[in-house]
Amino acid sequence: MMTNFYYIFFVFFFGIATFQGGAQNANPITEKVFYNVTMALNENKEVTQLNLRDQQLFQLPENMDQLTALVFLNAMGNHLEHWDKALFSLKKLEVLNLKNNKLAYIPNEIKQLKNLIKLDLADNKIAKISEDIGTLKNLQYLYLSGNNLVSVPAAIDQCKALQVLELDNNQLSCLPSSVAALPSLKTLHVGYNQFYELDTQWTNIQTLQELNMEHNRLQEISKSIGALKHLKTLILNDNNLKQLPESFSALENLELAILSGNKLERLPADISALKKLRTLILTNNNFSKIEQERIKEALPKCAVYF
Repeated sequence: MMTNFYYIFFVFFFGIATFQGGAQNANPITEKVFYNVTMALNENKEVTQLNLRDQQLFQLPENMDQLTALVFLNAMGNHLEHWDKALFSLKKLEVLNLKNNKLAYIPNEIKQLKNLIKLDLADNKIAKISEDIGTLKNLQYLYLSGNNLVSVPAAIDQCKALQVLELDNNQLSCLPSSVAALPSLKTLHVGYNQFYELDTQWTNIQTLQELNMEHNRLQEISKSIGALKHLKTLILNDNNLKQLPESFSALENLELAILSGNKLERLPADISALKKLRTLILTNNNFSKIEQERIKEALPKCAVYF
């Protein structure tokens, strides 16, 4: 049965990831994608897309700075340890994917890439982010999962267009309060960190639709969570939660809740108010048979798993 639960989880999130990222991937139909800088430079017209993925590179090609029209660059899965100067000559870059390299920081020079919409630096060794990240006014997607971060700069609140912020699998125990000032944030992932509480200020993010805090050290959830009126997905599995606030029932747009692997014995009395909830995963908790039946009766249109 557990396999089925995770199947539901991954199918649901694959769909979300595809929706969020699809529009920002290379499009070989509208523009030709090149896999070699030399061939790109021999092209008679402006080159906008370059894919250097998994080419065992230790540094980016020096002549890459001549590709001044480049909009999309994928150099994931290489051995890059340093930020090459040539990269910051690409002023038109909108999508930069350096995932799965060996970068240790985000430099001040990142401010030169003012047109960035999507920045993927997941699975590196990043321990420090320059405050100049806040100058990226067009940035909508920021992926920093699987790094060595213990803090995020307060200047992140200047990324006013930011919609997706993924920080899971780091060493974070808090985020700057300025995160709550992001006016467009829809997705916040901070799973597999060291959070002991859900910051009450996050409940001021009225645009938030997806919150993932799985595998942390949460002891309780703030009563103010009910203020997240647009929240559709809430993932809190594998924490130390013993109860949920009654305001949990105020999440009127909630569709998916994963609360498995906690110490819950009951859900709020008015759980039936969650009219849009369709999937509720409660495995590995401490619900009595009576409470299980009450929950199922209260949520007749929801698939509930114990």
